[in-house]
Amino acid sequence: MRTRLAIRFDTMLEAWFPERRLFLKSDTDTRFIRLRPHTQMIGFAGSTLLVAWAIIATAIILMDSIGAGNFRDQARRDQQTYEARLNALAQERDARASEAQAAQERFNSTLEQVSQMQTELLASETRRRELETGIDVIQTTLRRTLKERDAIKRKVAALTDGDQSASQANVTEAESEAMDMVIAALADTATERDIIATDARDAVKTAKELEFQIRLMQDQNDQIFRQLEEAMAVSVKPLDKMFRSAGMNTETILDQVRSGYSGQGGPLMPISFSTKSQELTPDEVRANRILQQMDKLNLYRIAAEKAPFNNPVRASFRFTSPFGNRRHPVTGGNRMHDGVDFAAPIGTDIFATADGVVTYAGWQSGYGRIVKIRHEFGVETRYAHMSRIRVKKGQKVSRGDHIGDMGNSGRSTGSHVHYEVRVNGKPVNPMTYIKAARNVF
Repeated sequence: MRTRLAIRFDTMLEAWFPERRLFLKSDTDTRFIRLRPHTQMIGFAGSTLLVAWAIIATAIILMDSIGAGNFRDQARRDQQTYEARLNALAQERDARASEAQAAQERFNSTLEQVSQMQTELLASETRRRELETGIDVIQTTLRRTLKERDAIKRKVAALTDGDQSASQANVTEAESEAMDMVIAALADTATERDIIATDARDAVKTAKELEFQIRLMQDQNDQIFRQLEEAMAVSVKPLDKMFRSAGMNTETILDQVRSGYSGQGGPLMPISFSTKSQELTPDEVRANRILQQMDKLNLYRIAAEKAPFNNPVRASFRFTSPFGNRRHPVTGGNRMHDGVDFAAPIGTDIFATADGVVTYAGWQSGYGRIVKIRHEFGVETRYAHMSRIRVKKGQKVSRGDHIGDMGNSGRSTGSHVHYEVRVNGKPVNPMTYIKAARNVF
């Protein structure tokens, strides 16, 4: 029995939802269904909610699709920008290294010239001292000769007049010859002394000019070193941050890469300035530090190729399932999801996320068509539910190689790729690697 409150409520709703009757007629009978105002209101509200839910769900799906496309386009542009920046930095690094080596060679050549000039200056100083000593000897000899001449004159004065004339003539001739020799020796000595003094002044002037050039070269070298140090810091820091964000020990990774590229003449052959067991200069220490940073940058770049920092899908996709516990879409139970799912049309290209070797390529229960790739550092990646596999077991692949097409094989509710990353056999969140490389590649 209807209550008074229900009757009053129906009376209020009759203004918007008047009572209606739905007649159902048969050959022998006629019946009707009464649609009261509150029944019509409930039906109208339910229809409104259903339409609103359909509109909101459609809008969310469209927004996710547009957002995924924009994200991939932005990631592709960021990757191209960073690769262009890396190439530019590599070219600038090579140019700066060549300039530094050329400047070092010019610096060494100038030092050799300064050393030669100093040697010549010391030789000139030695010759000048030898000439001064020779002049002193000649002056002593001249004074002794003059004394002997005076003694001879006194002896000649005591001789006879006839003998005096003859002896005087002989003495005068001997003294003239001796004086001519002394004067000629003094003149040669003075000329040679003037030449040596001129050479010494020229050597001092040249040494000062070379010292000025050395200071200019040192300033240029310092500028080159600063630019190289800044370039190395800008290049190495993002790579180091990327590995650390992914939870990877950078020292262990670099040691493993270095041990794999330790052959002489390889891309990571140790480089440094050698001084043949002599003490290193500050510039050589600085240059060796930059060369070590270049070596570290090369190690990082090789390690980045061998770790799964890339996204397996480059086309527009929708991120449909994260890593972790979830309700299984097929069985309905709560299970651990060991990877992430990227949804896109069947046939979408799937790419290797790092260099490695294919360890399995075929059908596996639940996974459908699956490819497993073993990488360095104990890492393995898996790509499941493919429609077509394009690699074979034992095949070596590089980052970015096309390994298969997206599909719906195995236990799957739609076209997507199930992507896993395992470290030493234990599944980890693949988005940790993808997000770590977002600002690098």
